[in-house]
Amino acid sequence: MNARWRMAARRPLRGRARWGVAALCLAAGAALAGQARQTPPAPTPPAPAGPPGQPGLPGTVAAGAPAIVPRTFTGTTGLVFNTVRPERVADFELLLAEVQQALAHSANPATQAQAKGWRFFKAAEPGPNGTVMFVFVVDPVVPGEDYSLGKILVDAFPDATKVQEIWKLYTASVTGGGTLLNLSAVSATPSARGRGPGPAGTPALPAAPGATQPAAPEPSTTPAPGQPDVPRTLPPDRDPARDPVR
Repeated sequence: MNARWRMAARRPLRGRARWGVAALCLAAGAALAGQARQTPPAPTPPAPAGPPGQPGLPGTVAAGAPAIVPRTFTGTTGLVFNTVRPERVADFELLLAEVQQALAHSANPATQAQAKGWRFFKAAEPGPNGTVMFVFVVDPVVPGEDYSLGKILVDAFPDATKVQEIWKLYTASVTGGGTLLNLSAVSATPSARGRGPGPAGTPALPAAPGATQPAAPEPSTTPAPGQPDVPRTLPPDRDPARDPVR
């Protein structure tokens, strides 16, 4: 009888133990799931990059840099108009002095050919908004050659620090990239079709007998065709520390 009572007393205890083990298993599983959700994924190792660019040196391209517009000419003669801030005229003239020295002492045959027809002028009349106009005259043009100031400076001065010091004179003085014009020579010999009347006092030739005098052409009311667009305004000249020199 006592054995039966002992067995009956043990059954609830065994049931409670089983329920306790099951509850512990459920709690442990929930804790592990929460920890998995909280643990961030391992970062993906970055792809190996090439050698980093050295800022401030020629040939280094900055991210998002604008497209390079070379200063090349298609005509036989070229003009470049530069608008300079009045208070920075001395800086721009120092820049031009360095450019002229670079052209005069260049060992590059192409640059030497450019130097023969490249001249620099300062306008006496004020430019737009009170600026000072500097005009580059290229005559004759070397076809296909780039007349960018940055290219000329980099070719002449291997010291990047010196180039940057000179380049600051340009960026601090100009108000924009300037305007480029391509010019072609106009023949001074009039054609037979467009020849005007003879000198004063020259008698007109008599008409042949029976010939009918042609009627004078009536003035045309058709407006003259519009002039072609003035050459585009250029962006600022290439920065030798940012744009690659080709």
